Amino acid sequence: MKAVLRESGVEALIGLAVVIVAAWFVSFAWDRTGGGAKADAIHVKALFGNAAGINVGTDVRVAGLKVGAVTAQKLDPQSYQVETTLAIDPSVKIPADSSAAITSEGLLGGNFVALVPGGDPTPLKNGDTIMDTQGAVDLMSMVGQFVNKSGGEAPAADNAAEPTAAP
Repeated sequence: MKAVLRESGVEALIGLAVVIVAAWFVSFAWDRTGGGAKADAIHVKALFGNAAGINVGTDVRVAGLKVGAVTAQKLDPQSYQVETTLAIDPSVKIPADSSAAITSEGLLGGNFVALVPGGDPTPLKNGDTIMDTQGAVDLMSMVGQFVNKSGGEAPAADNAAEPTAAP
């Protein structure tokens, strides 16, 4: 009986160690990936005409460095634009006249919100709205326009009426 109790105790201790390591790993991964917004983050809004490719949790970056995350999205019923709430690290003082654009890391990379700092000495504060925004570019329609050669001018048909010489 003591041998069975001793084996069960060892198994229980090993199981407890596994649970502790798993909890530590989840906590470590949450902190390293920026999971959740900081409690003292500055929340600002931005209206985008096309918010394709960004969701809650998408990075907000300045010069390629992550400074925040998207915390909420909703459709504005008056303008039919996407009202996006951004949580920005308070230690980064973003000028109030900054602009926001949805951009991608490349052809296969994910999208993020890029903030381009302006020149105003006053920083953004809670509840401010970024007025200068650029929505996501629809890559598939651009490729379609290129493939179909639409959007450009038609070539001139000057040489179409010239007769060809017969042999």
